[in-house]
Amino acid sequence: MDKKIKLAIGLGSTCAGCDIAILDLKEKILDLASLAEIVFWPTAMDFKLSDLERIGKNEIDISLYHGTVRTSEHEHIAHLLRERSKVMIAFGSCSCFGGIPGLCNLTSREEIFETAYKETPSTVNPEFITPQTETTQDGHHLTLPELYNDGKALPQIVDVDYYLPGCPPAVELIERLLPIITKFLETGELPPKGTVIASDKTLCDECPLTKENKMISKIFRPHEIIPDPKRCLLEQGILCMGPATRGGCGARCINALMPCRGCMGPTAEVKDQGAKMISAIASILGVENEKDLSEDEVEKLLNQIKDPVGTFYRFTLPVALINRRIKEGG
Repeated sequence: MDKKIKLAIGLGSTCAGCDIAILDLKEKILDLASLAEIVFWPTAMDFKLSDLERIGKNEIDISLYHGTVRTSEHEHIAHLLRERSKVMIAFGSCSCFGGIPGLCNLTSREEIFETAYKETPSTVNPEFITPQTETTQDGHHLTLPELYNDGKALPQIVDVDYYLPGCPPAVELIERLLPIITKFLETGELPPKGTVIASDKTLCDECPLTKENKMISKIFRPHEIIPDPKRCLLEQGILCMGPATRGGCGARCINALMPCRGCMGPTAEVKDQGAKMISAIASILGVENEKDLSEDEVEKLLNQIKDPVGTFYRFTLPVALINRRIKEGG
């Protein structure tokens, strides 16, 4: 195809797994190369920030942004891509919802610096030197990126056209971009703004395991039990985020008998993924004589859920209702 779109791939705080997921297209990466001229992808090629800054407004056709917005540089790149792109796609869980780096919202920048640059056993830093936003090199004053106190999802920073969730996005979902790009090249048409490139149903709807609508009396961590390979993991007492998570990933974790962690985020009907999951657990957690339990017994029951925020909001804390409440309450 002679005509190509201009494609940019930018990033925030990320493990680069989303970049690897694109490369996992294997031979279909050639289809992408035939459709797109990559004008910015610093993870894979020798692009600099100045290369992006030189591109004019709306000169980029489609931009993918992956990673949490964690520093001033991340935010700057997000704004540059938005201003220079006709279409902006939040790519991966960190971009869509804030992701695992967004769990930083449970603490503060000062506490993170204290842990990373002072308290770890391997750290020798008697002067407690931490990252600064200004420095001098060879007589030149330099301004460095600022680490924000909060991690944010891309839609909290700029207007986003489409969402492609997952940690990282499944190859099958990335492949859906190819016909979208082809149609855009041929007709200029695009899906409705706000489209999520995934299933509209929950993971439970595509889960291969058998559900028997049984109550549970105990919650297990995955290493504490050998599950029945044919039965619903949640009904065996293993916390699985399937009821509160969007499908479309091919149930990869479930097929390996590991519970869903929730990386695809909630469906359109769910406002808060964690709250939805807590409600789902409450509906199947059957405790005999619950009214007769002492406070210590109730606390012991609740303590079966280790790290509730990290479990129920592992990928969505920055966009969750609970995050707003924490910030509003100081």
